[in-house]
Amino acid sequence: MTGKHRISARSKRGLIVTGTVAAAYAAGTVAARRLGYSFGMNVVVKCRSGHVFSTIWIPGGSLKSLRLGFWRLQWCPVGRHVALVHPLKDTEVSDEVRELAASRHDARIP
Repeated sequence: MTGKHRISARSKRGLIVTGTVAAAYAAGTVAARRLGYSFGMNVVVKCRSGHVFSTIWIPGGSLKSLRLGFWRLQWCPVGRHVALVHPLKDTEVSDEVRELAASRHDARIP
C-alpha cells in the first residue's frame, strides 16, 4: 500500500464507542436542560442530608467527585461530609436559597 492508511477494526470500535458515549452525554444534557436543570459554574445542589450549596456541574466532567448518573458523590462544605448530591431545578430555587448557596461554594475545580 502506498500512501493509503487503513483504519483497523479495533480503531473503528474505539471511535464508535467514543461517539456513542459523547452522544449519550449530549442527549442527557439536552434532556436535563429541558426538564429545568442548569449546568455551569454556580449550580445549586442539595446533598442527601438536605444541605444546599453551589458547585461546578459540567455533564461528563468532574475531578472532585464520583459521577453516579445524575448524582455525584462529593464533599459537602456545609455539613463537612461526603454525600450524594444532585442539582436542583431552577424553578425549585428561590432567590434566598440561591444567595445562600452562592455563599457556600465548594472547591473551584469541576
